[in-house]
Amino acid sequence: MKLAVKWPAPANDQLRCQRKWTRQNMKPLALILFYLVVVALPLLLAWLTGGPPRPLLQELASGLGMLAFSMILMEFVLSGRFKKISNGIGMDVTMRFHQLMARTALAFALLHPFLYRGTASGDQRPWDPTRQLTTTTDFADLSSGIVAFLLLPSLVLLAAGRKQLDYKYETWRLMHGLGAVLIAGLLLHHTTQAGRYGSQPAMTWLWMAFTALAIASLVYVYLIAPLREIKQPWRVTAVTRLTPRQWHVTVAPDGHKGIEFKAGQFAWLNIGHSAFSLKENPFSICSAPASGPEISFLIKELGDFTRTLGRIKSGTTAYVDGPYGSLTVEGRNVPGIAFVAGGVGIAPLLGIIRQMRLTGDRRQIKLIYGNRTEGQIAFRDELDQLDVTYVVSEPATSWPGETGHIDHALIDHVFSPEEIREWLFVMCGPAVMMDIVEDHLVTRGASSHHILSERFDYD
Repeated sequence: MKLAVKWPAPANDQLRCQRKWTRQNMKPLALILFYLVVVALPLLLAWLTGGPPRPLLQELASGLGMLAFSMILMEFVLSGRFKKISNGIGMDVTMRFHQLMARTALAFALLHPFLYRGTASGDQRPWDPTRQLTTTTDFADLSSGIVAFLLLPSLVLLAAGRKQLDYKYETWRLMHGLGAVLIAGLLLHHTTQAGRYGSQPAMTWLWMAFTALAIASLVYVYLIAPLREIKQPWRVTAVTRLTPRQWHVTVAPDGHKGIEFKAGQFAWLNIGHSAFSLKENPFSICSAPASGPEISFLIKELGDFTRTLGRIKSGTTAYVDGPYGSLTVEGRNVPGIAFVAGGVGIAPLLGIIRQMRLTGDRRQIKLIYGNRTEGQIAFRDELDQLDVTYVVSEPATSWPGETGHIDHALIDHVFSPEEIREWLFVMCGPAVMMDIVEDHLVTRGASSHHILSERFDYD
């Protein structure tokens, strides 16, 4: 059945929604401006405390080095584990920004030493006969920068190629964290010992403070947060196989009231391990806040922890860190909501749909749900009650529904031009699918503010 369209909200309600939406839009801009100020702070302090100006290339080299270091330290905060940031501007934006800044910092760091051409003093070094890379003859000061110069691209490339290398998520996470700490320590030594500006007392204290804050962010994630989770354990109440490779896992708070979350958000789930274990993974919550303190996850078998889901017993201790994400429809004054899901991406959308049903939200909804085969469709009995279009890319001969992939032609077939312009579109699934749908919606007149998506597959 179709849910009826809700009557337009009164003018006062519309004004309140508009003001709330304006405040939400300001958060990303405010946080980005704050980021730029923090990253540029070493440059400002260097300008205030440094000596007489040098040739342009030397100053540019020092500036790029300082920018690269401050951006690397800020990457610790852009890890996605701080709710004020990820929930304020969205996990999708946070992680894309994290990726972009990591690559930018890498480019600055790699370019930085090559701009010192002809500026070295002292004796020539065997590895640098042109003295292009040498700014000091003290190898101890240079060595830390050289090692960091070699490690940084390795760290970025290993992150970007994690899927292709096919090593365990926990292994990558440990390597990534330890590698980042090592690089930060090496750069701190190199900057304060070999750098012209970094050796200034004020600059040294600033770099030490920045590095300490970066390390403190890791201490919070890996020590303080687990200590808090120990006081609020959860218990597994049900583990059900939904399809050959998808499981429905439900956990209940053990001696506490649980967490407050919005439909569409996700949490880091750790089942059967110490609260300090790296064996935790982010999963979307598919249950509704209005359904009670228990929370449920729809999890697909992809490897590592997910392959052991069938062996988890009821009563097993679990830990939940969340909620995270901003894939929510609260405060949106729109006549209808369009959901587009690919595979396990149905999980957060299902949480929103369930919350709308439990709270009596009568806005019209439509759902496009794509899978590889018909047997992968999860919660079909429940979804059949909606205005849903199933899409299967590898259909059986008896499949009566849509075939292929979710693309612009299917979007135009399911949604009218008016719905594309006025409805809110909420998407979760493969990045390629979401890129295609987002681009097409914009070309068809949809406002970017009416398109919500979050990607959880990042390098």
